[in-house]
Amino acid sequence: MNNKETAIVTTGAIELLQSLIQIPSFSRQEAATADLLLAFLQSKGIEAHRHLHNIWATNRYYDPALPTILLNSHHDTVRPSEAYTRDPFDGKVEGDKLFGLGSNDAGASLIALLYTFLHFYEQKNLFCNLLFAATAEEEISGAGGIESLLPQLPVIAAGIVGEPTKMQLAVAERGLLVLDVYVEGKAGHAARNEGENALYKALPDINWCKQFQFEKTSDLLGPVQLSVTGIRTENQAHNVVPASCHFVVDIRVNECYTLEEVLAIIRANIQGRVEPRSLRLKSSFIAMDHPLVKAGMVLGKTCYGSPTTSDKALMPFPVLKMGPGDSMRSHTADEFIFLKELQEGIHTYIHLLNQVL
Repeated sequence: MNNKETAIVTTGAIELLQSLIQIPSFSRQEAATADLLLAFLQSKGIEAHRHLHNIWATNRYYDPALPTILLNSHHDTVRPSEAYTRDPFDGKVEGDKLFGLGSNDAGASLIALLYTFLHFYEQKNLFCNLLFAATAEEEISGAGGIESLLPQLPVIAAGIVGEPTKMQLAVAERGLLVLDVYVEGKAGHAARNEGENALYKALPDINWCKQFQFEKTSDLLGPVQLSVTGIRTENQAHNVVPASCHFVVDIRVNECYTLEEVLAIIRANIQGRVEPRSLRLKSSFIAMDHPLVKAGMVLGKTCYGSPTTSDKALMPFPVLKMGPGDSMRSHTADEFIFLKELQEGIHTYIHLLNQVL
């Protein structure tokens, strides 16, 4: 693009991101932002589709005989924290920053991928198809987001998921496994030293969780991280020995283990009844010699392992996580994106895909 084209694209991208920010789009409440994105694509003469609150479209000269690359990010947000000092939905530009809820996570990535899709939309004789998808419920890993959309789409060969990575290459991502552990005892009166204290019975299991270290360590993601994050008993009376105890374990899994393997190891080593909340959010890895990764490395980008979980975990094909913004700003008060980050995001996506397409 020449300087004039760059200015037009950047202005349009900023204005669309502002419009997106100004519409509240909490997870499972994204209907209005889905309307906005659908109308925008249609205004460009693009045949766009909708499934629930998910919007998608393919390039004009889509060829089912060619592999398809998914360009995906989400348009839902968390709720604003009470620490905000400004309107989270103002979408104002001040100096070199655009403020607003979801500006960094992941509005800038979404808009940058959308304008990248527009850049290639009319081009003929591409080596791959492009499929743009703006999806819902990412922040809650909901079933109505990318997981519900994938069965509606053509076969996907690989994807780019837009999340704030400073435009570096997140080639690996931790999986998430949350466990509820239930330990049973027997109620009794504390003054008479009766019963079987379920809280005490849970302590060896909790101590095992504290001390245990998984054998396999990832070069990109490090060791599996296991933390006990909550505990409660069935009653709050000070004089009753609790008959049951429930504690929660948060596990961040590297790519060396499946969630099922981690679950089996824990069940084999503790006495409590272990119930996983989900086995959906798997760890993931894209090969270092994959064309998308190699294209990013040609641009001087760095590969790393991401400690956070995204919709990448729900995709059964190679996915590169990459986007403008900084993960440290996600879910923080007075969230913002630098205008330069949005512009560079568009340019970098285009340069990366030029090598593949």
